[in-house]
Amino acid sequence: MATSIKNIIQASIDVKQQILQNSELLSITQQVADLMVAALKKGNRIYFCGNGGSAADAQHLAAEFSGRFYTDRDALPAEALHCNTSYLTAVANDYSYDVVYARLIKGIGTPGDFLVGLSTSGNSKNILHAFDVAKAKGITTVGFTGATGGKMKDNSDFLINVPSTDTPRIQESHIMLGHIICQLVEEQYFKTTQS
Repeated sequence: MATSIKNIIQASIDVKQQILQNSELLSITQQVADLMVAALKKGNRIYFCGNGGSAADAQHLAAEFSGRFYTDRDALPAEALHCNTSYLTAVANDYSYDVVYARLIKGIGTPGDFLVGLSTSGNSKNILHAFDVAKAKGITTVGFTGATGGKMKDNSDFLINVPSTDTPRIQESHIMLGHIICQLVEEQYFKTTQS
C-alpha cells in the first residue's frame, strides 16, 4: 500500500509539536541566537557545514545570514564551508574527506566565531573533526542532530537535537530551527521586529 501524503505531513507536524513542547530545546535555540548576535557585534563570523542534504541546509542557512531573511539590511558574515569544490575535492583526494572541514576551520576560523554542524545522525566524522579544531581555537560549536545527538552530543557547545530518528523529519526541523535562529539574530542585530 502506498504511503499516505497526510501521514507524512502529520509525522512532520508531530516532530515539530514535540519541539514546541520542549522548553530546554527552545531555550538552547534562543541562547544560540543571543550569543551569535554578541559574536557578530564583535566582528566574528558564522560557519556552517554538513553532508548531502545537510550540506544543502548549511548552504541555505548561510545564505539567509549573508543575504537577507526578512529585512533589507547589511550582509552578516556567514559561509557554508563546502562551497569551494576545488578545495573540497583536493583535500578529500590528498588527505581524507574526514578532514575537509577541520583544515578549513584551522585556516580561517578565529576565536569567537561560530561553527554550526548539521548531521542527522550526529556521527559525521568530518564535522566531529572540525568541532575538535574549533574547540581548540576558541570557536563555539553548535550541533544540529537527531534525537540521540550521536557523537556530536559530547562534542557540541550547544546541541539542537531534533526529537526524531527519521532523516527527512530531522532535516525539515533543522531548517525550521535554523530559520528561527536567523530571524532572531536579524531582529536583535538590526533592532527590527517581525510579527
